[in-house]
Amino acid sequence: MSDIDPIKLAQALIQRPSVTPADEGALDVLTAALTPLGFECTRLKFGDVENLFARYGSGAPHFCFAGHTDVVPAGDPETWSSPPFDAALKDQALWGRGAADMKGAIAAFTSAAARVVQSGSVSGSLSFLITGDEEGPAINGTKKVLEWLSEKEIKIDHCLVGEPSNPDAIGDMIKVGRRGSINCWLTVSGKQGHVAYPHRANNPIPALLRKLLHLSETALDKGYERFQPSSLQVTDIHIGNPAHNVIPEKASARFNIRFNPNWTGQSIEAWLRDQLDTLASTLGADYEMKAIVSGEAFLTTDTKFIGLIADCVEQKSGRRPEFSTTGGTSDARFIKDHAPVAEFGLVGATMHQTDEHVAIADVTLLTDIYTDILTRYYSTIGAPS
Repeated sequence: MSDIDPIKLAQALIQRPSVTPADEGALDVLTAALTPLGFECTRLKFGDVENLFARYGSGAPHFCFAGHTDVVPAGDPETWSSPPFDAALKDQALWGRGAADMKGAIAAFTSAAARVVQSGSVSGSLSFLITGDEEGPAINGTKKVLEWLSEKEIKIDHCLVGEPSNPDAIGDMIKVGRRGSINCWLTVSGKQGHVAYPHRANNPIPALLRKLLHLSETALDKGYERFQPSSLQVTDIHIGNPAHNVIPEKASARFNIRFNPNWTGQSIEAWLRDQLDTLASTLGADYEMKAIVSGEAFLTTDTKFIGLIADCVEQKSGRRPEFSTTGGTSDARFIKDHAPVAEFGLVGATMHQTDEHVAIADVTLLTDIYTDILTRYYSTIGAPS
């Protein structure tokens, strides 16, 4: 066996246009790299989503690397300086959709895994949990694979997710938690009527606006350890009234709350309904609300595991990373129910953008960091007592 070149592997992955939920052979590329190393590769298809669980060894401790090969659409390819799935190497960078988020990190970790496997450093087991459904609904991906692992009684001891956690430079940040997210659809009912006779109608729009203003201007909390205050943001107001002389019967809005561990999805929904009930009684406007929690807030408190990652990052990059919970959601929200989890990957400045790219040197540096994390993990956290 020989070393795996992370740049060439990242190119091969990018050249598979795996826009959610299409795989287009991306997992075949990864399987072909892992199988010669001795990984047992299991393909798991749920619905129209392809997933991969690959494991080397069978004992404890079990270190898992989680990630996704699916990418967001590239948009108009004519706006790219090079075709989005060509994986061009230019200006000392790797260009293409998925370079930052997160095929570059998958390639770096695969290269690191090859190094530690061939050096005999794995005392326990090492696995990859790779989904094709992170950028989409996230229904038939990581969540289903974790359910499958539970059914097989396969326990993960620690997990590292390769999301692009660094804002500007490798070593900036490790994600040690995430805010929860709840999406809400609010509809206020009134009575339709002619605008010239408002006393015979009941316009729902003012009541809807007052409810939204009250909710968005009411402080939810003052923050939480390593978390900013919870935030409610109105994302859409919809009336759907084509006539200029008709008072509508209904008015609707959509909003999202990113909440910290002061709340659970259940408690924040209960707070919302209590606020809306009070407003309905004072405003005299009935309402309906549908709420869907897409993830709960969490904070990883395994300081030994997080500290090990931070030490490795600092030694290789020269930067002491910040422990952060900023940003959107990731599949770590599912993994946290099974094992302590942290996120560290490439620089995310261009993810989801036209001309997504990462520095070639950053992919090489990340490979070295991942190698150091694995080596130290099995010699310290994973060492026999």
